Amino acid sequence: MRKNIIRVFILFTGFLLIALIYPKLRTYLAKIYMSIEKKKLETLYTNAEKATWEYAGKPVFIRIFKASSELELWIQPQANEPFVLLEKKEICKWSGRLGPKLKEGDKQSPEGFYNVTKNLLNPNSSYHLSMNLGFPNEYDKAHDRTGSFLMIHGNCVSIGCYAITDREIEKVYFYVEEALKNGQDKIPVHIFPFRMNEEELEANRNSPWIDFWRNLEEGYSLFEKNRIPPKVEVCEKVYCFK
Repeated sequence: MRKNIIRVFILFTGFLLIALIYPKLRTYLAKIYMSIEKKKLETLYTNAEKATWEYAGKPVFIRIFKASSELELWIQPQANEPFVLLEKKEICKWSGRLGPKLKEGDKQSPEGFYNVTKNLLNPNSSYHLSMNLGFPNEYDKAHDRTGSFLMIHGNCVSIGCYAITDREIEKVYFYVEEALKNGQDKIPVHIFPFRMNEEELEANRNSPWIDFWRNLEEGYSLFEKNRIPPKVEVCEKVYCFK
């Protein structure tokens, strides 16, 4: 009988201690978590300081070229002025071959005109930092193309994404995030198989994607002409521009 009373007393005391300690334990663990997150952010922005801070918060535009594995980061210094090329970055990994992504699982990196919005940023990505391209867009849907989680990210690995180094994604992510915070509603990302000049198009005239690429070339040429990203829509299953 006495042993049972002692056991009950020990259990009761244990539950009482847990009840008293748990809020403090939860607070302690929360402090540890916040400390880790703070250090992560400090690391991010310390590295980002190496970029050109004067353009932070300015409108951003990104272009990608598969064949040359290049990512271009463009900035608009003043409203209504042409964009200027801030940096070129090497894409260390992309998947598939020249041509659009067609279906989920084909391990093909997409081509076309996409937009990154606030909800598509992921500071806790398994690939250091990432921004989702929003695939499939309206054009892709019109052509029954499927796929998901197509991103620009770090870590130099790809199964359909465009990967750059962790250090470089920190800079790109920083400018994209600051532009969105400062009022830009979406970051246009234009992805091409190659520089869309007539020489390249002629060299690839026998590709099954030549009509698609000539459609992409319309948007490419508009930006080359005035250095302002064109407004992109989908008209009867093709890209149209304003």
